Amino acid sequence: MTEITSAIPQEQNMARLIIKRFFKHRLAGFAIATIVLLILFSAFAFLSPYEATQQEPTNSFQKPDAQHWFGTDELGRDIFTRILYGGRVSLTVGLFSTFLSIALGVVVGSLSGYFGGWLDSILMRITDAFLTFPTIFVLIILGAFLREQPIPWLKNSVLVVIIIIATLSWTWPARLVRGLFLVLREREFVSASRAMGGSDLRIITLHILPNCIGPILVSGTLQMASAIITESGLSYLGFGVQPPTPTWGSILSTAQTHVFRAPWLAVYPGFMIFITVMAINYIGDGLRDAFDPYVIHTGK
Repeated sequence: MTEITSAIPQEQNMARLIIKRFFKHRLAGFAIATIVLLILFSAFAFLSPYEATQQEPTNSFQKPDAQHWFGTDELGRDIFTRILYGGRVSLTVGLFSTFLSIALGVVVGSLSGYFGGWLDSILMRITDAFLTFPTIFVLIILGAFLREQPIPWLKNSVLVVIIIIATLSWTWPARLVRGLFLVLREREFVSASRAMGGSDLRIITLHILPNCIGPILVSGTLQMASAIITESGLSYLGFGVQPPTPTWGSILSTAQTHVFRAPWLAVYPGFMIFITVMAINYIGDGLRDAFDPYVIHTGK
């Protein structure tokens, strides 16, 4: 009974140490606050006095002022409101495409790294094949193909963008997890669990995978930042989420023809992409420091 009760405070102390180390990285703490604010602003975008698609042709190209904080576009639509709604798309795509790609990558990487042999060869050859695809070209083809399917919820849906990004971004997490499993499966605690009759599933999920959480989380932040940039790029090219749904990339796309007449059309969405990606990258830096094995064991 003493061993069980003493293990609980040890886990709590470990969690406190990780949190302490994370917030010791000041830019990571600032980045967390930035992402939280972005999420809150996007979630409460409906409180804006304007609609994202509300047109006021007599108010086109209005410069930023007290009425329209970020100005208006060629159709008189409020840019601030459109950026708030665009934030919903970017954050949603980034979060869910990252979750799907990490989940698929963890499954493939863990099976490949733990069992090895012919299964490892097959899974890694499939992974290599996906890595050779020209990303943007395949994303465009997949987007066009999915939207042509006779499925209503695939028409002009954020889900399409999530699926096509996740389809091509699981390979790097798979390789990362495979490498970690190749090392960890040879450790003493795995041999001890196997000798005590532990099943392969139990060893993978309860003994090896928890030791991979740190690198997986850090990889996830990089994946999310990349997904947001990819979504913005697709929308900029016209193959992402289709109008009238506003996205940061589509706002930039329409801004290119008016950049000299109304530079705010490009400045604000571009800045939002920049600050979001930078914040996510700093969160990744903080997680890397927090889960550093040397730091955790020494407490430095």
